[in-house]
Amino acid sequence: MLTITQALHDQIVAHAREDHPDEACGVVAGPVGEGRPERFIPMLNAARSPTFYEFDSGDLLKLYREMDDRDEEPVIIYHSHTATEAYPSRTDISYAGEPGAHYVLVSTADTDGLGDFQFRSFRIVDGEVTEEEVRVVESY
Repeated sequence: MLTITQALHDQIVAHAREDHPDEACGVVAGPVGEGRPERFIPMLNAARSPTFYEFDSGDLLKLYREMDDRDEEPVIIYHSHTATEAYPSRTDISYAGEPGAHYVLVSTADTDGLGDFQFRSFRIVDGEVTEEEVRVVESY
């Protein structure tokens, strides 16, 4: 299960809406070994595409060095889908390289009749996708 604060949830959704019609992407870092998302880090989608996201390699290297210096790890890796449901694509699955991370997808399209976004979390390990419950709390 992913437990996330309302504030972080809202920041991820706002970033997805801001970057629409392009896919948004980013990371939420947290203390190593605790699995608690704390620090919201919106990233630039270097692909600037409505159907694909890509972290800029220089920005990603800088981020990982910064997280290392702060004893953090990527707890959440998120991106948005602009025209499809919030479910990992084949490309998303092939690029999922953090087996301990929660992969959050936000859809900015109304694909289920429930509104203009879905917020879902998945574990992706060795190409296997498992959806998990998301619990939104006021604070930890």
